[in-house]
Amino acid sequence: MIVIIRNAAWVVAWDADLGQHFYRQDVDVVFDGNRLVHIDPDYTGKADQIIDGSALCVMPGMVNVHTHLQSESLGRGLIEELGNPALYMTGILDEKSVFVTSGLTEQAGGATAQLAANAASTQNAIAELLKSGATTVVDLAVAYDGWLDLLAGTGIRAVAAPMYRDARWHVPTGHRLDYLWDIEKGRRDFATALEAVDAATNHPSGRLSAMIAPMQIDTCGIELLRDSLAAARQRRLKMTVHCSQHIPEFQEMVRRHGVTPVQWMHENGLLGPDTLLGHALFLDHHSLVQWWTRRDLDLLADTGTSVAHCPVVFSRYGQMMEDVGTYIRKGVNVAIGTDTEPQNMAEELRMASTLGRAAARSVRGVWLSELFHAATIGGANALGRDDLGRLAVGAKADLVMLDLDAPGMRPVRDPLRSFVFSAADRAVRHVFVDGRQVVKDGAVLTIDHKALSFSLQTSQDAFVRNAPYVDFRGRSADEISPPSFRIEGRN
Repeated sequence: MIVIIRNAAWVVAWDADLGQHFYRQDVDVVFDGNRLVHIDPDYTGKADQIIDGSALCVMPGMVNVHTHLQSESLGRGLIEELGNPALYMTGILDEKSVFVTSGLTEQAGGATAQLAANAASTQNAIAELLKSGATTVVDLAVAYDGWLDLLAGTGIRAVAAPMYRDARWHVPTGHRLDYLWDIEKGRRDFATALEAVDAATNHPSGRLSAMIAPMQIDTCGIELLRDSLAAARQRRLKMTVHCSQHIPEFQEMVRRHGVTPVQWMHENGLLGPDTLLGHALFLDHHSLVQWWTRRDLDLLADTGTSVAHCPVVFSRYGQMMEDVGTYIRKGVNVAIGTDTEPQNMAEELRMASTLGRAAARSVRGVWLSELFHAATIGGANALGRDDLGRLAVGAKADLVMLDLDAPGMRPVRDPLRSFVFSAADRAVRHVFVDGRQVVKDGAVLTIDHKALSFSLQTSQDAFVRNAPYVDFRGRSADEISPPSFRIEGRN
């Protein structure tokens, strides 16, 4: 099927020679099946569908390299203000985990309710991502029945990243982080993850691929990490792992090895172009860790290691990268992820801009052009793909059409600035993935988003009931995350 976007007012095109995006005006964008075939004025060939582009800005679909689809939507209204001051403000070690990563016990519905929650959260997150301009997503999840078919059914281009680890966190006192090791379970889960990886790469949809995903640098032994990287290289895939994501992790790795997490990875041959680090926030130069070396950023740049930057989730802990503009100008391949709810790539870029300048204490700390590059080409580079994140002949037909008449878009002088700084997802009108339309007039075609909201509510209610059974200290949901105001009339 040949689709023409006729006379697009603005196009965010790709200059391969200069390695950067640039604007074009009043051109035809044409794709045949799942490939772009023409980005120039006056296309004269045949067409099966013609879209009037006179009030549209056509841009490449963004690439989200780090999020947890099966869980994060379940935390809405619960997790936004969580964080443990006794663990350097992070909430992922105890408080947040109750609502988004702990499994449902029999008291809250057990395995059946858990699968329903996985499906509701995943579909809700993907609907939000598509409506905010993302066409590719890396889903870091624990493999579950029906996962790959669920991803494929949404129409997004998905990278399945099944997670596993040798140890789990335990916070029995509220201020002490312990590690409960089970190497045999880690090996079993690794084998299960590899089965899911191979199934994803061979999925009949043609839109699924995979990454090897040991969970965290502090919960995986060196043997598991080395075998993970070897498995990735054997399959010509990439490995991703959370690294330098909170201060207790930094301190634990220093206690074990005497060097920073990034330096330990380098000493063990784990850095390089095949590795994507989740967050890499607390490096040796960060003011909150007060470490004595200044090597980490150079190691990432020199080895070609990629970083998944997810500013929103850390902003809720009062933390930020120091600073994303310096990472970029040092030569680190920075990509963008959402990590948590809301799954909104436009809002993530806005926060990246705001915090990037605040951290640098400069209006020139980071530019939108650099962040949009990270959200498109940076993500594609991290995945080893030269056909994503760009509008160029031969690239995949993964593209987004912004409505220039949408609230926040006019006056139009620089449409990407209008999109990121003002309009956000309100401006996304149409989205195509692999040449197939998945969003039309702002509505997702592959997911019943409205009906899904009821399933999501039921699933969150189950996690609220589940809280005292999985919290390290037996607290209720209201004790962990009190509502903003008292609620009268609750039964």
